[in-house]
Amino acid sequence: MTQQKPGWLKPVSEFGPLVLFFVVYYKFGLLPATAALIGGTTVSLTVVWILERRIPYMPLITAVVVAIFGGLTIALEDETWIKMKPTIVQIFFAAILLGGLLMRRPLLKPLLGAAWKLDDSGWRKLTLRFAFFFIVMAGLNEVVWRTQSTDFWVNFKVFGILGMTVLFAASQVFFLQRHALEEE
Repeated sequence: MTQQKPGWLKPVSEFGPLVLFFVVYYKFGLLPATAALIGGTTVSLTVVWILERRIPYMPLITAVVVAIFGGLTIALEDETWIKMKPTIVQIFFAAILLGGLLMRRPLLKPLLGAAWKLDDSGWRKLTLRFAFFFIVMAGLNEVVWRTQSTDFWVNFKVFGILGMTVLFAASQVFFLQRHALEEE
């Protein structure tokens, strides 16, 4: 008998630490918010492990980068490190996707194949689109944190990156329909 995952687990584990970061930032500042992000991410992964007995790769990679760059931010009292974290994560994801394509393995298929049934050409093109999206987002994060205030960057990180990701994913609907496999 397989145990059903709680429906709240994925959104809470993914967005909970980000919400915590945002709230703590506006109440106490960037360094305490960074500590809260590290703690919230650790708690989130622990809860996922307890309930599912596995931790998905993407949240794990993000948690490692959060711990490294957040730790550097706190230890050195230098906000540059946490501001670079989204850039590093986005570039890392793009590199993984592009590396998979170079090895003729569209790596979005094992991640999203249960939800979307696409032909091989669709998986390759979708993987390439997401890789380029991650590269653009990394560049945009670099421009924002280097040219704008910390308040602006925090709002961009919490709402801008999330909003643009949702819009990008939504913009792929017609592409997904064109490459969808016929239901059996």
